[in-house]
Amino acid sequence: MASTRLPGKPLALIGGRPMILHVLDRAREAAIAPVAVACSEQEVFDVVVADGGIAVLTDPDLPSGSDRVKQALDVLDPAGEHDVVINLQGDLPSLPPGMLADVLAPLAEDAYDLATLVAPITSAEEAALSSVVKAVCGFADGASVAPALYFSRHPVPWGAGPLWHHIGIYAWRRAALARFVALPEGVLERREKLEQLRALEAGMRIACARADHAPFGVDTPADLERARKMIEGT
Repeated sequence: MASTRLPGKPLALIGGRPMILHVLDRAREAAIAPVAVACSEQEVFDVVVADGGIAVLTDPDLPSGSDRVKQALDVLDPAGEHDVVINLQGDLPSLPPGMLADVLAPLAEDAYDLATLVAPITSAEEAALSSVVKAVCGFADGASVAPALYFSRHPVPWGAGPLWHHIGIYAWRRAALARFVALPEGVLERREKLEQLRALEAGMRIACARADHAPFGVDTPADLERARKMIEGT
């Protein structure tokens, strides 16, 4: 709610429905598992519960979304019945629900601690944006999953070949998430301001699952107007 670029973002109306409920709808449509909203404000909690959703109030001083997911999971499932959790940001109202199955799939292999999504970067302008995080990963011919070697705000790697736009959706093994939030901030994490680098610096294995395109996120008033046009069809 305290977003500097779009104050009140979770409750911004799109087609008369708060954005957080659009994201909740997309997660429900994926039909993978129970869905809950982790939030730090009472007004977001109330909107979700009034819509029949599950919400958990978390500490507003937590340093990251991963910490928020961990705290909510401990409240919702203290017995540890679920061993995997997907962290979906609340500003992706037009997310294709199938992406949640895509990010979950790599964890069928024991080799990975967590998984995320990447999509091809399609222009030099997109590559140059520091707000577009680049994933360094190499897909073998025909492969849909590759290990993440690094993440950066700079256009990397150098040389001919595709660049990959990191999509900030994560599927975590629960044990890996617990380990991650207990780790100190990494040196490269601090430098790039990317929390996933903490996992790599600690030797954790991240799978990158390939998506056709990056979903549209809402961060600014202009983004909100674009989302309204997309969803409302106006």
